[in-house]
Amino acid sequence: MGSMTSTGGEELCRHQRLRHRVDFQRCYRKGRRKHGSVATLHFHPNEQQEARLGITASRKVGKAVVRHRIKRRIREIFRRFEHRSSLPKMDIVVHLRPGTGGTDFQTLQKEISTLLGSLVQRAASRR
Repeated sequence: MGSMTSTGGEELCRHQRLRHRVDFQRCYRKGRRKHGSVATLHFHPNEQQEARLGITASRKVGKAVVRHRIKRRIREIFRRFEHRSSLPKMDIVVHLRPGTGGTDFQTLQKEISTLLGSLVQRAASRR
């Protein structure tokens, strides 16, 4: 049997994810918002080299197993987002709305991709 090792470059690195409470709070308090039916994007410029992602989900989204599954899916959507390199240097927090637990992957992918795409368009229009 083979070991369960990660293939290189297949996950978001630590520097591509928001991990500290202060970063999340900055996005909530000083950032702007984009609203969708299953999630709200909070975003704020950062001093890093690229966009960073954070995800929040309250217990209203679903039980722990459901919340973790949706978070994994959102990280995967962000990782595979075709215009990720065009995203401006900013911290992005995806805040899941209550009841998102029953959302299928295609719906989630379409919505998150649309919200992220609006950030790319917003950045392109400012240039």
